[in-house]
Amino acid sequence: MALNVLFIGGTGQISYPCVERAVAQGHKVSVFNRGLRGDPLPSGVASITGELGSAAYADLAKAKYDVVCQFIAFTPDQIARDIEIFSGNCGQYIFISSASVYEKPARHYVITEETPAINPYWPYSQAKIACEQLLKKSTNLAWTIVRPSHTVRTGLPIMMGDSDVMARRMLDGEPTIVAGDGHTPWTLTRSVDFAVPFVGLFGKQAALNDIFHITSDRAHIWDDIQKAIARLLGVEAKIVHVPTDTLVKYNPDWIGPLTGDKAWTAIFDNSKVKRVAGDFTCAESLDEILAEPIMHLKQRLAKNRPPKGELDALIDRICAAQSALG
Repeated sequence: MALNVLFIGGTGQISYPCVERAVAQGHKVSVFNRGLRGDPLPSGVASITGELGSAAYADLAKAKYDVVCQFIAFTPDQIARDIEIFSGNCGQYIFISSASVYEKPARHYVITEETPAINPYWPYSQAKIACEQLLKKSTNLAWTIVRPSHTVRTGLPIMMGDSDVMARRMLDGEPTIVAGDGHTPWTLTRSVDFAVPFVGLFGKQAALNDIFHITSDRAHIWDDIQKAIARLLGVEAKIVHVPTDTLVKYNPDWIGPLTGDKAWTAIFDNSKVKRVAGDFTCAESLDEILAEPIMHLKQRLAKNRPPKGELDALIDRICAAQSALG
């Protein structure tokens, strides 16, 4: 059944392939954003330009969309605004949360939706948890919460810092850092693979007022991920392993993405979303997972190769200190 669907965002790392998938499935799709991204929208998609919280944004409720997909809300005040605007005015409101909300380390080596949402380390994840709690308390809005994990399309998967700087360092034969011993399993999901079950949740009664994560079923250790990136760039990775505790002493801002997320094993059970959205498969080989991010990286580097800066100086200092330990 064709549905009238609104994407708030729609041109981002995850949302753009979801728009493409929704169109391919025959849905009537509109996109609301600031109109600043360069990717052309698929044919037939209606583009609505505006700012979050503007009068034009409030007017979106008048269309009575069957599905509203909120990709760019990150704070409780934004969700409170959406609850006010869309309550009673849409069939299904889908909030994009994050798998980083899950307790780290997880109580079981496989993460399910029953894993507690507790993250004392990362304000980003704490805000997402607060957003989820607001939705759960709403009384006149049929919500669905979706938690992506590390989803890749244009950006390379790294543990911390700027991925383009890390790639440039690899190309220049300079060392890069992996937290811990590099053997922590981590799940990467292509955005195009995420899009299939995501759109599969549209209009499903069983998806209302429930939570789903969507990830690949396969994990790779961080050393293999970094070595694959280097190999696809035609170079050899020079990895320096540094304890997570040491890294966050050098840069306290890394405590969120590391201690609050990537330093821990992340393997997911996707059986819940498969029961509702239908079965799906994701690319498992790193070559296939990284092909699109590598393509986008090369396009960016051809236009603007990032210069050496403070991040390089910090990485060099950490690597030198770690290497001095022998």
